[in-house]
Amino acid sequence: MRGGSQAKWVVAAVAVALAATACSSSNSSSGGSSDGAVNAQGVFSYQSGEPQRPLQPANAMENQGGRIVKQLFMGLVDYDPATGALRNQVADKIETTDAQNYTVTLKSGWTFHDGTPVTAQSFVKSWNWSANPANNQINSDWFSDIAGYDAVHPDKDKGAPTATEMSGLKVVDDTHFTIQLSSPVSYFTYKLGYSAFYPLPEGFFADPKGYGEKPVGNGPYKFVSWEHNKAITLAAYDKYTGTNKAKNGGIVFRNYTSGEAAYKDLMSDTLDVLDQVDSTDLPKYKDDLGKRAVDQAQGAIQNISFALYNADWSAPEKAKVRQGLSMAIDRDTITKTVLNSSRQPADSFVAPGVMGYKAGSCGDACKYNPEKAKQLIQEGGGVPGGKITILYNSDGGHKEWVDAVCNSIRQATGVECLGDPKPDFKTSRDIITKKTVPSMMRTGWVQDYPLNANFLRDVYGTGAAANDAGYSNPEFDNLSKQADAATSVEKTADLYQQAEAVLAKDMPAIPLWYYKTNSGYSNNVQNVKFDSFGNPVYTDVEVKKK
Repeated sequence: MRGGSQAKWVVAAVAVALAATACSSSNSSSGGSSDGAVNAQGVFSYQSGEPQRPLQPANAMENQGGRIVKQLFMGLVDYDPATGALRNQVADKIETTDAQNYTVTLKSGWTFHDGTPVTAQSFVKSWNWSANPANNQINSDWFSDIAGYDAVHPDKDKGAPTATEMSGLKVVDDTHFTIQLSSPVSYFTYKLGYSAFYPLPEGFFADPKGYGEKPVGNGPYKFVSWEHNKAITLAAYDKYTGTNKAKNGGIVFRNYTSGEAAYKDLMSDTLDVLDQVDSTDLPKYKDDLGKRAVDQAQGAIQNISFALYNADWSAPEKAKVRQGLSMAIDRDTITKTVLNSSRQPADSFVAPGVMGYKAGSCGDACKYNPEKAKQLIQEGGGVPGGKITILYNSDGGHKEWVDAVCNSIRQATGVECLGDPKPDFKTSRDIITKKTVPSMMRTGWVQDYPLNANFLRDVYGTGAAANDAGYSNPEFDNLSKQADAATSVEKTADLYQQAEAVLAKDMPAIPLWYYKTNSGYSNNVQNVKFDSFGNPVYTDVEVKKK
């Protein structure tokens, strides 16, 4: 059908942009090699941390919970780890002729881990439940494109919900349902790979809290146990029918409070795969690990955001102060020294390789200029309270660069700057989510899909779940709305570049640098490859026989 061709064209256009970054490491080919006998039932361990929220698909926006949910569940589509192209999973086809009305056909034979079938109702009921504000799902706004979302989840100033189901979702039969959007979205099919759109089994709705602690999904791995603040264990699901069936017996996501500790365990082969090499070990990890070292591009950016919900930071003249602080950061020196050239200085709010990335879109604000920095801070009335603090999680290897950023600001402008470490990721995220940060906070972002919209609307749109800064600008929101309604994905990307120009003036956050995946693995495993999202291809990891 014509609609099917259109959907594939949208996917292909975005996938081309991603291809430049996917699997670009010189080490990834060696990491992908298999040179030992494999124990297909072997379990491997991965460096992780305590999830911030229950393990529910629409409640996992942060990495620690999100990476686990993505192994427990599978949606209509996902992204090929080698190319980034969209591929069908539970969906047999998704058809549209106008980018506003979609017909979804499911494959037969998919089951949840409790043996119950995955049906059209499993998706529609999941999405309606997740969009309902009474259920407090952090990613509920991902359904805002769907017709009827406003009735289920109205803005706070528009009263109580008037419906519990979105009018744009209709179940036709067990293997078919339709989606109507409130307006065309050229890239909606690509968004369907995000975890908020996963299905839920019928048993979930009787006990959402219990299922959040012991989730039942339909993905390549099933839940085994959750020892809070210690580890989460998953086992391969033998009846999984997706294209990415596990080549191992399971995963143990082990909590670490420091990157250094994880690295030591990797070197002793008591941890199998690292999340990221901490800054202390970056200078030596390639020599230590040899062919087991990973260094490749990643669709991610490191920012520090301002707490704009605090009145003293949101005054119009403070935009100059925010620009000045950005100009006071010597990105080139910090990435070359403290981060051992493992990061690329940012000149945009969007990561390279993502469709719509525009080099230099941050303008002069992302260029080191101490004199101009001092001038702008003075013109803006100075830093509120006379000093700034940068909140961060100390279990993520951030101390060294936060200290370096503060030193750069202090030396360039005389502004007092201090790191504000919290013991772990969950603690820092809880403070950020509650919007009680005094001045600034670390806010890294890894792509959910490789289009600039994900780095812009989903992070800086008014009310967006990931809008940690509390930023709101009608001009930015209007340009984002126009971009979403564009008739082609290229036009969408172009219009989002106009929206990005608004951010360069307001500076709700300071882009610092683009991530690379700097990781490694033990002698116990092989065929370890990372995708452009910075995640290992968990299902491809092979555990060696001993």
